[in-house]
Amino acid sequence: MLLEEIIIYGVVFLFCFLIIYLYWRKERKASSLVSVKIERAIQDGTFEPISLHPLIDLNTCIKSGACIEACPEKDILGIVNGKATLINASQCIGHGACFHACPVEAISLVIGTEKRGVDLPHINQNFETNVPGIYIAGELGGMGLIKNSVEQGEAAVDNLVKTGIKKDSSMYDLIIVGAGPAGISASLTAKKHGLNFLTLEQDSLGGTVFNFPRTKIVMTAPMNLPLHGKVKLFDTSKTELLDLWRPVLSKNNITIRENTKVESIEMGVNGFHVRTLQGEDFETKNVLLAIGRRGSPRKLGVPGETLEKVTYKLLEPENIQDKRIIVVGGGDSAVEAALSLVAQNKVVLSYRSDAFSRLKPKNREKLDAAVLQNQLTVMLKSNVTKIEVDRVLLNTGSDQDPVVLENDLVFIFAGGELPTQFLEKTGVKITKRFGYTVKKHK
Repeated sequence: MLLEEIIIYGVVFLFCFLIIYLYWRKERKASSLVSVKIERAIQDGTFEPISLHPLIDLNTCIKSGACIEACPEKDILGIVNGKATLINASQCIGHGACFHACPVEAISLVIGTEKRGVDLPHINQNFETNVPGIYIAGELGGMGLIKNSVEQGEAAVDNLVKTGIKKDSSMYDLIIVGAGPAGISASLTAKKHGLNFLTLEQDSLGGTVFNFPRTKIVMTAPMNLPLHGKVKLFDTSKTELLDLWRPVLSKNNITIRENTKVESIEMGVNGFHVRTLQGEDFETKNVLLAIGRRGSPRKLGVPGETLEKVTYKLLEPENIQDKRIIVVGGGDSAVEAALSLVAQNKVVLSYRSDAFSRLKPKNREKLDAAVLQNQLTVMLKSNVTKIEVDRVLLNTGSDQDPVVLENDLVFIFAGGELPTQFLEKTGVKITKRFGYTVKKHK
């Protein structure tokens, strides 16, 4: 009997040992793969965060891997030797799926690092800046998540109303600058309170979200939308959000003034003068800035850049056919745009440097393949010097005459100009913050 028990316990022990060994070997292999990805990310320049990114509390983390499974972007997070870690931190777009998925709330979203600060405006708990009457909500104040931006837009207007507004028929109660998630939420809240308000957007409805690819996952958690209620959408794309916002705004008779860029905000006798690039001048008691941190697309500053064929975003490449196109830029946005156009058009990719840097590995592979197959022409060390109706002139850095290319469309992806100067001209104080933690909303 004793021998049988020894055999049974021995078999159980060997079985448990085998399970533990196989699990250990699997974890070790997975850790090795993540380590390789980290080394590749360091080489590609995608390891260091450049904007909103997850910060992991290793003392709280239980290494469940839920954050990794939940992230639609993939390869932002990984586990090495039982510890959660960042991989391609610069690719994080901050939709917050990781901290929503974490069962022990070990993840926070952070802007900036201990070494690299980020400029953020001064706002109090009511979202009011140091300039009384000017409020900030959403991405500009450090809140990049759509759900949280919506909540901030509503809260900012609610707080504004609580302070009391002296009605004046000669001016608006509130002008909202920006029609992204925070601006739309603020507009609906202003309508709910019966305010005399105006919403201005320099681009199109959706703000920064509008410029995302149509299938990009932009929101991963439900939210409450003023005058609408609970929005039960998960893994939501840009198209789904826009299809939600448009009817909600229409139902509540809210019109967004699109393609209206605010040039300046100046203090008046009884309020503010909000002046647009088109020369319009609006007076208002209060201003809510709900613009993105990207600000305005960076221009090349060359003759002909104002022609209709020049644009700074690409939304529906499948509808562009048989065109001679120049894409300007060396980042992922420029490369992705060029690659999406090559099948049906003649495309030239112009970049001022002598090599591409900080590209996603897949984009680099696709770019090299497209060049090898003669689908795409890449002109490094080239700068656009003039844009004409049917051609573009480029300087290639030599003493020779500019290169002249026949052209129908120009797409410029030269990054964005941060609205820091705009804020400072308005009087809003800016401070560089290091490792600023964004408040989480579960």
